[in-house]
Amino acid sequence: MFAPVLLYFIMFKYVPMFGIVISFMDYNLFKGLGGSEWVGLKYYQQFFDNRDALVIIKNTVLLGLYKLLFGFPAPIILALLLNELRNAVYKRLVQTVSYLPHFLSNVVVASMLLLLLSPSTGWVNRIIEWFGFPAISFLQEAEWFRTIYVLSEIWQQVGWGSILYLAAITTIDPQLYEAARMDGAGRWKQTLHVTLPGIAATIVILLILQIGGMLEVGFEKVFLLYNPATYDTADVIATYVYRVGILQGSFSYATAIDLFMGVIGFLLVYTTNKISRRLGENSLW
Repeated sequence: MFAPVLLYFIMFKYVPMFGIVISFMDYNLFKGLGGSEWVGLKYYQQFFDNRDALVIIKNTVLLGLYKLLFGFPAPIILALLLNELRNAVYKRLVQTVSYLPHFLSNVVVASMLLLLLSPSTGWVNRIIEWFGFPAISFLQEAEWFRTIYVLSEIWQQVGWGSILYLAAITTIDPQLYEAARMDGAGRWKQTLHVTLPGIAATIVILLILQIGGMLEVGFEKVFLLYNPATYDTADVIATYVYRVGILQGSFSYATAIDLFMGVIGFLLVYTTNKISRRLGENSLW
């Protein structure tokens, strides 16, 4: 059963890693790896000399950071709230509804946002105008992009992300809740002193993984929602690499950028894991 998963990671994750060598070459598609000239760190230097580099890195870091700050606690809160529901039918209904957005493609989600936020026909702007305010071109104004992206990510992933926490909650010994009730603890105290410590290991592991992927801001949704008017806040590493690597054919330059961000992601995981080991017993390794 594990063989297909292992084969997938070998073929699509490990074998392509050999291609990072082109970041140190002036890669020519027709000459191939054997005929292309080695140029060392030329393309890394070119990226840092690019005046757009700081803007792109800033946008990537901020989108990843906001997604972590607001998106990471959301599934935990939802799982804790669902755990307190005693009506099984209502609980299953809420779980099902919260899971559904995860299965929507980013194309569908982007289309929904375009319809809802349209300045002329969108429901959001109709409500704003009903209160007497002028319509807002949300997707044409750079200052709104991060808010729209982060909120849509939370809506799309909160239900699916709560599954792991709900599973972790079911492993907590019921006797701990009984002991807490005998000591006079209400639901809030039980959550604070029994449930949260019981799922602390899961929280720490997922936090480390999410910090490591903080710079991997999803390409699809950003690509579908951004436009030249919002580049100042919306253009991230993934979309920039797409433009210079695929559209302009600068394969070496695009690979250098991606490899640099991959190294930063690894350092984030390593540092967070080391801090976690020093502060407690939970860590990835």
